[in-house]
Amino acid sequence: MKPYLKVNEWRIIEEGFDPERNEVSESVFSIGNGYMGQRANFEERYGGPSLQGSYMAGVYYPDKTRVGWWKNGYPEYFAKVLNSVNWIGIDVEIDGETLDLSAATVEDFARTLDMREGTLCRSFTATLSNNKKVRVESLRFVSVPFKEIGVIRYTVTPIGEAAQLKLTPYLDADVANKDSNYDEKFWDGIAQDSGVDYASVEVRTKKLDFRVASHMVYELAASGEADQEFHVEAETHKRDKFAGLTLSLRAEADQSITLYKYVANVTSRDHEPEKLAVKAQELAEKALEGGFDALLESQREAWAAKWRDGDIAIEGDETAQQAIRFNIFQLHQTYTGEDDRLNIGPKGFTGEKYGGSTYWDTEAYCIPFYLSTADPGVARNLLIYRYKHLEKAKENAAKLGFSKGALYPMVTMNGEECHNEWEITFEEIHRNGAIAYAIYNYVEYTGDTAYLGEYGFEVLAELSRFWEERVNYSERRGAYLILGVTGPNEYENNVNNNWYTNRMAAWTLEYTTDIARTLKTEQPDAYAAVVGKIGLTDGELAKWSDISERMLLAEDAESGVFLQQDGFLDKDILPVAELDPSNLPINQKWSWDRILRSCYIKQADVLQGLFFLGDRYDLDTKRRNFDFYEPITVHESSLSPCVHSILAGELGYTEKAYEMYLRTSRLDLDNYNNDTEDGCHTTSMAGTWMSVVQGFGGLRVRGGRLVLNPFSPESWTSLSFKVGFRGARLKVTVSGGKTTVENEGAESAALTLYGREVDLPAGDSVSGERDPQAGAPEGVGRV
Repeated sequence: MKPYLKVNEWRIIEEGFDPERNEVSESVFSIGNGYMGQRANFEERYGGPSLQGSYMAGVYYPDKTRVGWWKNGYPEYFAKVLNSVNWIGIDVEIDGETLDLSAATVEDFARTLDMREGTLCRSFTATLSNNKKVRVESLRFVSVPFKEIGVIRYTVTPIGEAAQLKLTPYLDADVANKDSNYDEKFWDGIAQDSGVDYASVEVRTKKLDFRVASHMVYELAASGEADQEFHVEAETHKRDKFAGLTLSLRAEADQSITLYKYVANVTSRDHEPEKLAVKAQELAEKALEGGFDALLESQREAWAAKWRDGDIAIEGDETAQQAIRFNIFQLHQTYTGEDDRLNIGPKGFTGEKYGGSTYWDTEAYCIPFYLSTADPGVARNLLIYRYKHLEKAKENAAKLGFSKGALYPMVTMNGEECHNEWEITFEEIHRNGAIAYAIYNYVEYTGDTAYLGEYGFEVLAELSRFWEERVNYSERRGAYLILGVTGPNEYENNVNNNWYTNRMAAWTLEYTTDIARTLKTEQPDAYAAVVGKIGLTDGELAKWSDISERMLLAEDAESGVFLQQDGFLDKDILPVAELDPSNLPINQKWSWDRILRSCYIKQADVLQGLFFLGDRYDLDTKRRNFDFYEPITVHESSLSPCVHSILAGELGYTEKAYEMYLRTSRLDLDNYNNDTEDGCHTTSMAGTWMSVVQGFGGLRVRGGRLVLNPFSPESWTSLSFKVGFRGARLKVTVSGGKTTVENEGAESAALTLYGREVDLPAGDSVSGERDPQAGAPEGVGRV
């Protein structure tokens, strides 16, 4: 699908209504606040293609697994975040005719997502079948400071002649998930009620007994003289899981009638079930008392704070600027870190694909964003989420026949595996490596070594126990092997010795033994507590060291390329560029058999390992592997371009870095994969942030110091980004080959800028220049 959205630094703008693009726009223009999210569905009735979506964080349903044939070890269900109460609905009638854009002539349609303030606006003029013409303008948002509140301002103006209007604001919980395995609805009604000034519904899930209560109140205003009165008749409606009221009134020609709708959505995750309805009512009435303007102003202030601490500014390339802000905006809408029971789904609150469950995406891609742009407690909560699921991870390993250790699920809501494809559920065990790496990444960035004693070491030990049992020693090859796996490249299944999996397993074992030695000396009480709790022995630690030292990490002797798996070079190696374009994307054009036998790679695999463990490998090693693997990568995973962009930047491949950046940053805005209607690729948006800050910014952490080696594409006049680091708040500006770092925080920052160590006091700044002879951003410069 060709791009159709206007380029603007702070807004996403759609001009003109195209029903074929509506579901894509519903995803792109979604709003959320970490507690709830809402697709950009119309308030009024719409009979065209649409995915109605209102979602409450943490409220899910164990939908019975549906597979072609059952295998031992399959989970019984696939967890899904539920389509919850449709709280935005406002039916509109003009002289007896229902407003429906699928049946009207639509002019001057515009939809605008304002990322600076977190609001969604829409306006249009419609001519109905009765020839009545009406202008509609709406603005809505879900409040950041008041997380359970959603607000709508909806204005209807009859054009040219007076009209009898009926406005019906309502709450509808009689909803379904599009991705339901058996087309069933997941909610049972508890209560519904309506009066002349309110409506309320309360429902519970058919399993797990999650409860949601929604309460709606409203205000009505008319344009004209301040003391002008208008007569309104109210009629109430209610049925199972539905409540609303119809407001009937006469509007004069060109007179604007505005409905302010205030809704509180509360769940039993946060309130006692028997108090839900009362709590929803209290919150809705409090919102009404505060008023629309005050709520909107507090929304603007909350978003201003987010942008103050984490904006990325690009001058000279408005397309790139819009894209990075859109990605940052969606990430902040999805997760706030306030609740360690929550995590991040691949589609956030923008759609139903992947069920809204947690994948390894969080640890591999999302944690770096929150480490740099939020309080350290946010990333800590993401790790605590996994710690709280450790016992479930041990159960997952036991279900697959392991006698000890933990296997974290590929897909989960509560720690239990709920993915139902065998090559993922049983074989994509590299997710354990991502959990371990996230612990390392967090501690290195924050210096929070106390986390290791409290939580992290126990997780690492159980992960290491899993790897110990999962490997087998080959006398013939004199090495430990890991057989029958699927690596990050899901276009190879059931392979032996996937380099990335073996490498991350060996690294995990090494890191765990290193942490054991450190804790034994520096936190002896914490170490003793973990040893006593899980029965850890010195023999286990010795075994882990042996496995890590003798793990098979295959390398082609002639080319120096790490082998993605045993026998990879036996394949016909043909670059993607030499494929007939009619073959792409191969996941839509080729049989699975042909894909599995081909050399083509879905996403970074070996290169993912070189990115994670970048301090272990020199530039020549990275270049050899990048030059071999990138040309045969089809980038048919949303998680692929960002890693390639970062490595390309490190290698000095500026054009490739920029190409991959645009591909990841505008994936949904330009609908590259022709699947945005399912929801935005939220977790890959964190990878987009990484491609700027860790790619063009060259940000790493080494030995407790923040390392920066910035550069920018030639088309960018300047690049500026902000990161938090151990109490410092750093603004990094790259312009004309020169980088300036300003410390806007309260603490001094230990930096390494272009190879030179600098301790930057609070309120001070330092500048440096990249050495043009160095080639790659790893080169030293002048400070």
